[in-house]
Amino acid sequence: MSTLTPEEPTVQARIQASFDKQGLMGTLGASILRIAPGEVDIALSPSSAVSQQHGFVHAGAVSAIADTAAGYAALSLMPPGAGVLTTEFKINLVAPAAGEQIVARGRVVKAGRTLTLAQTEVFAETAGKERLVALLTATLMKIEGRDGVAD
Repeated sequence: MSTLTPEEPTVQARIQASFDKQGLMGTLGASILRIAPGEVDIALSPSSAVSQQHGFVHAGAVSAIADTAAGYAALSLMPPGAGVLTTEFKINLVAPAAGEQIVARGRVVKAGRTLTLAQTEVFAETAGKERLVALLTATLMKIEGRDGVAD
């Protein structure tokens, strides 16, 4: 999307520190794979702790990492001291989430002064191949005085 800027290490550290404070991401065992301006990828390893009755990763876990990836993608374009809050999202679950790893790739579609539109594609990865399992569209609101994502 964008080329790297001199501020990127600061943005990366701010996003990683905020992510590390999220209890839900820790409970799910999710981790950040990549941070770039307007883009954040989050990974989740399937386990019985995040599965539903048929053995697939639960839609709640898929939704959580998709929403979080969109939120941090939006935050990566915000000034220090600002945060973002998801005001709405819609998710389409297009295939069962089963694989070696589930990866949510959040991308900013349009960043405004107050509202940001982002999308996240969620893929199941197995043996180096990807399969789309979900697509999320989110609207996020900039909030002042909160450093991070306040989902």
